[in-house]
Amino acid sequence: MSDNSSKNKRIAKNTVLLYFRMLLIMAVNLYTSRVVLETLGVEDYGIYTAVGGIVAFFNIICGSLSAATQRFITHALGKNDEEHLSCIFSTSVFVHIAMCVVIFILAETIGLWMLEYKMIIPADRTIAAMWVYQCSIALSMIMIMSVPYNATIIAHERMGAFAAISLVEVFLKLGIVYLLLIGTADKLILYSILMVAVQLLIRFCYTHYCIKHFKETKIRFVFDKKLIKEIGAFSTWSLMGNAAFVSYTHGLNVLLNIFFSPVVNAARGIAVQIQSATNQFVMNFQTALNPQITKSYAAGDLQYMHKLVFTSARLSFYLLLILSLPIIIECETILGVWLTVIPENTALFARIILVTSWIHSIANPLITSVKATGKIKIYECTVGGIMLLILPISYLFLKLGYPPYSVFVISLIMETIAQVFRIWITSRLISFSIRKFTTNVLLRCLVTVIFAAPIPILLHVKMEQNIASFMIICTTSVIISFISIYVIGIDKNERTLVNNKLKQVLVKLKK
Repeated sequence: MSDNSSKNKRIAKNTVLLYFRMLLIMAVNLYTSRVVLETLGVEDYGIYTAVGGIVAFFNIICGSLSAATQRFITHALGKNDEEHLSCIFSTSVFVHIAMCVVIFILAETIGLWMLEYKMIIPADRTIAAMWVYQCSIALSMIMIMSVPYNATIIAHERMGAFAAISLVEVFLKLGIVYLLLIGTADKLILYSILMVAVQLLIRFCYTHYCIKHFKETKIRFVFDKKLIKEIGAFSTWSLMGNAAFVSYTHGLNVLLNIFFSPVVNAARGIAVQIQSATNQFVMNFQTALNPQITKSYAAGDLQYMHKLVFTSARLSFYLLLILSLPIIIECETILGVWLTVIPENTALFARIILVTSWIHSIANPLITSVKATGKIKIYECTVGGIMLLILPISYLFLKLGYPPYSVFVISLIMETIAQVFRIWITSRLISFSIRKFTTNVLLRCLVTVIFAAPIPILLHVKMEQNIASFMIICTTSVIISFISIYVIGIDKNERTLVNNKLKQVLVKLKK
């Protein structure tokens, strides 16, 4: 019991550190996004997001390797096997080097063909688009080689490192904005080059930290055939899920460019930034908790693992609800305050994407549990197969003349279907009750939304749209969401825990 209490305190501490990191990055990203969009213009911003999407196609294989690396390193730590941990790290580094070579070749052949013959790029921006493409390849190489090091930091639960290095990243991104404003070179090309330079410096910081603090990150020339085979098998089955993720994110971005124009890509880019900003609150919580899910499975403590999965799923949903409900309701006002140029359809795209995120927030703890078991074949084939259908179905609808927002509605529907299969497969792998998950997670989340949403929506419909009404609606939404979560969303034991914590805070304030 005391051991689990210690783990819970570590999760809480790491969550706080990650939130500090997230607030810094989010504040800078919101500011820099506004300046970058204004400086580049809607068309160039759309080109940057669309062209970068081509390279992301080739990161499908890398994504599957990343999942394997994270799982094997965390699992080895959970079993306290230092020798095996060192072997895993060195092997993963060499595997990622090989992957860089493969992706580079694919990007410079098939990718170039897509850029030149399939993408809609204005004739006077082809040279700039080529610079963006080559910089995107460089960024991809940097991110691939960072995977083993970031996986090690997360597995060791050293979230303070992320918070500290984020200070460096914040100043560097502010530097990009300054150079864009004073620079005389082509803004799109300059932005692409500066983004590569920033990521190089950040990657150096993380790598240096790992080498200094974790002895397993000292590279050894090892060739463990069995380990390579295990990582390869895990990565192969992860390929389906990563292919699905890339197809319904970056794939849809390329698809929208083919059927419409860079302006639509810009609208999607802004909507995704809103989604990313809100999701960061959830992802930081889950990043702090996920290693404990994997380590609990490695240690054979399934009861604690189930508790973590259920709690993580519900709290992730509630965090996202509190943050995103006001944004969904007041999206136009927020965009008007945040941006000077608002691409058409941005608000509609953002609303649909945020609702889809509600469903996916519950999915992440389930995905972590499946990967902890290492038995991912059935899961990836089933769920990955469902999510892969998003791209061809979207293509069919766009071909039939449907509007651009239809692809996001399709994503929402397919995410809902996939969720049903996630719950069923995960319950079989880690032996939890579907009935309990439905009652304690799904129904609580659904009823909480039903009670939290109507009043803010009614105020939005009835009130005149201005800054005063915006403040009233957002404040009302947050307060009612908290009340709904307290009354409906949490169980009796959690409510008692909240009450005790509030009493402790009140006693300290009186002193």
